[in-house]
Amino acid sequence: MVSHKERPRFDKAMPAHVTLRVLDDVPSLRSSRRFAVIRRCFAAARGLHEMRLVEFTVMGNHLHLIVEAESNGSLSRGMQGLGIRLAKALNKTLKRRGGRIFADHYHLHLLGTRAEVRNALGYVAGNAGHHFGETGPDWFSSRNPELRELLELPETWLLGRARQAGPRDLRDAGRTARAVSPS
Repeated sequence: MVSHKERPRFDKAMPAHVTLRVLDDVPSLRSSRRFAVIRRCFAAARGLHEMRLVEFTVMGNHLHLIVEAESNGSLSRGMQGLGIRLAKALNKTLKRRGGRIFADHYHLHLLGTRAEVRNALGYVAGNAGHHFGETGPDWFSSRNPELRELLELPETWLLGRARQAGPRDLRDAGRTARAVSPS
């Protein structure tokens, strides 16, 4: 369960690792139909609320997002807008009568150091390999070359610098992150 305490405040662009978990009765998000819905929602939310989607991976029952937001208010509005957009679209696709899709509020970890950013990027990039034993790019993630148009370039020095790391560096960071991060 995600704490309902007030989230950290910030007033300059900041990278963050966000996790959104769906309810247990929602079928896997890694089906081609449901993933197409998520992809359209990401595209529609691009450039809104001063929040930028920089990396992502879609797992069976949750999404990992690396985002940048200009302030805590921008992050809040951006995640609220994306969550509503996803819930409406998934409810429609699943022929549900509306209501909740997500199990709780989003989980947030602000990334304040190069090591945290590098570990979060590696964790997101390597999550499918960790859970499913897949090798190569995960087709349900921003590592899929066909999905790069959904992403925005980071504006913070921290995230921009960490993304310059090659795939090998990210795999190594992913191994480290899996040892310390929840899935």
